[in-house]
Amino acid sequence: MSPGSVGRGPIAFALFLVYVIWGSVYLAIRLVIEEVPPLGSMGARFLLAGVLMAAFLACRGGWGRLRLTWREAAGVAFLGVLLLACGNGLTSVGQLHGVPSGVTALLIAMVPLWICLYRTLGGDRPRVLELVGVGVGLIGLAVLVLPHGGGGQSGLPVIGVAVIVLSSLSWSFGSWIKPRVWLPQDVYVTAAYQLLAAGAAMSLASVATGERLDGAIGPRAWGAFGYLVVFGSIIGFTAYAWLLHHVPLSLVATHTYVNPVVAVALGSVVLSEPVTPALVIGGVIVLVSVVLVVSAHARTRVREDSSATEFKVLLSDQKASGGG
Repeated sequence: MSPGSVGRGPIAFALFLVYVIWGSVYLAIRLVIEEVPPLGSMGARFLLAGVLMAAFLACRGGWGRLRLTWREAAGVAFLGVLLLACGNGLTSVGQLHGVPSGVTALLIAMVPLWICLYRTLGGDRPRVLELVGVGVGLIGLAVLVLPHGGGGQSGLPVIGVAVIVLSSLSWSFGSWIKPRVWLPQDVYVTAAYQLLAAGAAMSLASVATGERLDGAIGPRAWGAFGYLVVFGSIIGFTAYAWLLHHVPLSLVATHTYVNPVVAVALGSVVLSEPVTPALVIGGVIVLVSVVLVVSAHARTRVREDSSATEFKVLLSDQKASGGG
């Protein structure tokens, strides 16, 4: 099916799914970790999603569709740990330390900025507008996390923010290095194995750190967990991958701007997370910086008439993780 043959209805629906699902996963994570340890719960989430996706792919294309070479197996395991276990799963640890779900989404939204820095360190020469965007983003980050107000406190825990920034850097590095890694041609097979690798890594980390479940798990946590598995890790990524094949990349990129807004709104409504002036100002600055970096990079790729592979990396395949 060619891009021109797709109606506006399916495109709008797929965009809606990506906007809402990837913007809501941070709230769902918060609801889960209120009752279940973060490493173990996110490890179980990835494992279950990976098994379900692999089973679906096998039913559609036979078990041979899941066959990997040793290089491909090493590649998906490496990226699964970088992108999902460290780059996505660690956000649950940061939220456990008190970082609101909306702020978490804003910090993760800075992924294109970190990728720009990795590209620069790797020898690329980003456009001036991209570098300006990085500088603006760092200012927004400072507004979000540095002490402010009469009491001199930002209200954000240093450890939690550091963990989430580290997860964002890990996701960015994995996204930047992805084109250099051996992977299966089938993006859905890649996603399934990345989920399984991330789930195994986080489950081992849960055991190693001695996580324990205290008490029974309530219906709200179970519901949020199911949402993360089915919607965050499967439906959201499927909609994202479909969009990449049917609409311009610049349109798909809009999820980078919308997801944090959805996350902040849901955190405020459902969990009564405060929407402070610093959050609004810092968030707007961060989103402006992301717009500058992504749009500048998109124009560069179009001008060079390339395949836009690196721009797809900017959008990230958070697609298998759901967001985040």
